[in-house]
Amino acid sequence: MKQNLQAVQLKDGSQPVLLAVLAHPDDETFGMGGTLALYARRGVSVYLVCATRGEVGQMDATLMEGFDSVGSRREMELRCAAEKLGLAGVFFLGYRDSGMPGSPDNAHPDALAAQPMEEVARRVAGFVRKLRPQVLLTFDPIGGYRHPDHIAIQRATERAFALAAEPDFVDAESLPPFRAAKLYFHILPRGFLRLMVRVMPLLGRDPRRFGENRDIDLVSIAEVNFPTHAVVQYRAVMMERDEASACHVSQGGQRMSSGLLGRLRRWTGATEQFMRAFPLPQMGEERENDLFAGL
Repeated sequence: MKQNLQAVQLKDGSQPVLLAVLAHPDDETFGMGGTLALYARRGVSVYLVCATRGEVGQMDATLMEGFDSVGSRREMELRCAAEKLGLAGVFFLGYRDSGMPGSPDNAHPDALAAQPMEEVARRVAGFVRKLRPQVLLTFDPIGGYRHPDHIAIQRATERAFALAAEPDFVDAESLPPFRAAKLYFHILPRGFLRLMVRVMPLLGRDPRRFGENRDIDLVSIAEVNFPTHAVVQYRAVMMERDEASACHVSQGGQRMSSGLLGRLRRWTGATEQFMRAFPLPQMGEERENDLFAGL
């Protein structure tokens, strides 16, 4: 069946806006890139707030030519991906990458994970008021794969969703209160993860040591269940999503489309899954296939 790429039209006639609040360069593509590209193609103003520039992690020396820091290299990759996805704007909070759980980077004074949650939430709430999205997206409560930064920005965004609507809250620009109509958490499809856990050993790979730095335990992540309230099919923009992935060279993005993940993603139908945190789904409510449904 051909996917509907008609422009999103809201009942009140206003411009549809989607805001994703994430932690690092590449989160916008590897996690929900298909969804972001799809809505950009459908005329939605899609924005990204990125908490850090991904300063922590290994970087091939050949990729650093012309860059003065890992963060500047990864920012370039993000801006490349944003263009491919069709994002209307990218904003940085300027915190430092916290590294994986238990690493010394967690305690760096500028690390996102070391910041007071309320402080980060106030800054995110300012962007919510400024951009006025009907739909707000972030990570699930375990940050997808338990990265401290993912968890920190998820908690801050959930708080910011409510804070932006509070009349007593005054943001940096003294903007009026605003509440997004919907808040969704991106979730990793558990069936897909469990399939990877079974397939990887057959290919000589350890599912407990996944990722560019071999620091992601897919087995434990696959054991956590979140309800799926919306499934977005993005086959019509798979090329845009793959081109954005290729921008993230330092994170192995060029292999994400052609390797194991790419093959499994195509097999599962090029979909991304979301849990709806607001408004809470009602008993018997059908699963959504459009994040702007009902607006």
